[in-house]
Amino acid sequence: MRVAAEGTERYDAIIVGAGPAGIFAALELAGESDLDILLVEKGCALHERRCPSRESGRCVHCRPCDITCGWGGAGAFSDGKLTLSPEVGGWLGEYVGVERLKEAILVVDRVWRDFGAPDILHGADPDKVASWRVRALRQRLRLVDSPIRHMGTERCVEVLEAMRLALDGRVHILTDTPVTSIVVTDGAAGGQVAGVVTADGSRFESPVVILAPGREGAAWLQAEAEQLGLSVTTNAVDIGVRVEVPAVVTDEITDDLYEPKLLYTTSRFEDPVRTFCMNPCGEVSKENYGDVVTVNGHSWGEGGPKTLSTNFALLVSTRFTHPFKDPIAYGKSIARLANLLGEDIIVQRLTDLQAGRRTTKERLARCSVPPTMAGSTPGDLSFVLPYRHLQDIIDMLEAMDGLLPGVAGRDTLLYGVEVKFYSSRLELDEGLQTKVRGLYAVGDGAGVTRGLVQASASGLVAARAVLLGAAT
Repeated sequence: MRVAAEGTERYDAIIVGAGPAGIFAALELAGESDLDILLVEKGCALHERRCPSRESGRCVHCRPCDITCGWGGAGAFSDGKLTLSPEVGGWLGEYVGVERLKEAILVVDRVWRDFGAPDILHGADPDKVASWRVRALRQRLRLVDSPIRHMGTERCVEVLEAMRLALDGRVHILTDTPVTSIVVTDGAAGGQVAGVVTADGSRFESPVVILAPGREGAAWLQAEAEQLGLSVTTNAVDIGVRVEVPAVVTDEITDDLYEPKLLYTTSRFEDPVRTFCMNPCGEVSKENYGDVVTVNGHSWGEGGPKTLSTNFALLVSTRFTHPFKDPIAYGKSIARLANLLGEDIIVQRLTDLQAGRRTTKERLARCSVPPTMAGSTPGDLSFVLPYRHLQDIIDMLEAMDGLLPGVAGRDTLLYGVEVKFYSSRLELDEGLQTKVRGLYAVGDGAGVTRGLVQASASGLVAARAVLLGAAT
């Protein structure tokens, strides 16, 4: 760090956001150069992150949310799945090409393992994958080849903390420091980035800024992009439910693949539906996105607590066209409705949804496996989700029931709603640089990725582009 004449701090590179994208950008820059680097994160340090809802069962809307903000980003308290397929986890390949993406995935996989991720790779047996692919096709389901390393929630935290320790003394890290604006000479596309301004009015100068704000910072990044005149493309929004079934229903496929990635096109509407984040013997959990609460899930690693249930998301992808261009607002409006009717999260038995009745506490108590989320409210998801989404989800469950009998059983639980907010995608070059010179955008918050591995890879790509520019 150097002090500029007017008293502001000056760095060679500034990274905004300490999720996987920002962390991997910092690791690459610090490991391959002697640049002065600043990493700014609006949330707190990892060991300080606390969520009151884990004790009370109710979200109290902390600002910022300790589940989605802080060192490690929203992935810190996920179950730490590293999906090593270029087909899964985002759109980075559209910017850098499939071969470069594959190479980047290999690099970030090695780095994750260097810091403590397990060597065990699930879903890598080609014979088992081929067998399940044929069985899935008989139900009109497509199985995506996606080898996975599973860290578990507790090891994910340990690995991310190890990365922070590795950066100590090499990168200046500021937590609890929200960035409010980006400074650009000429103030628009075509100019040169000059630094950032934080919430307390501090100004940090740099000719290189890598934006990695995560999903929590997606709206902020979009607003900044619009102010700077940067072109954006609207992504789809994924809306659905978290499904919970007895673990014995899914053991056969999770034992072989751990997390099967299944895609389905519905007969009635021809909508794409996919499974996401399957957690054998896991727990259903919550996420907070500002003023809305959504549902999620995770599972612990070896030696951690196990339940009798498996949970996974079923998500319907919707891409809006003219004149509507705010899918994040649409997703949040549905989540708010669930929060209003269900005091955060609604849970409903599949049989009650199909019969057109609300699930009650008495009906929920008759389930063969009790719900794993404390504080969820028995209710009726038909008052929340559009008919089209509900029908798509039911169709997908019926197809999956042909593959895994019992998935569409009477006691299958549906938690709502689960929404994945994918930011508007900025116009970026192959190094993930915007039209503003020196300004890069990476990770989930930039609409480039939607998972740990591709987010990490995007940080790597941007850092290498910065280093290449510095070398020339």
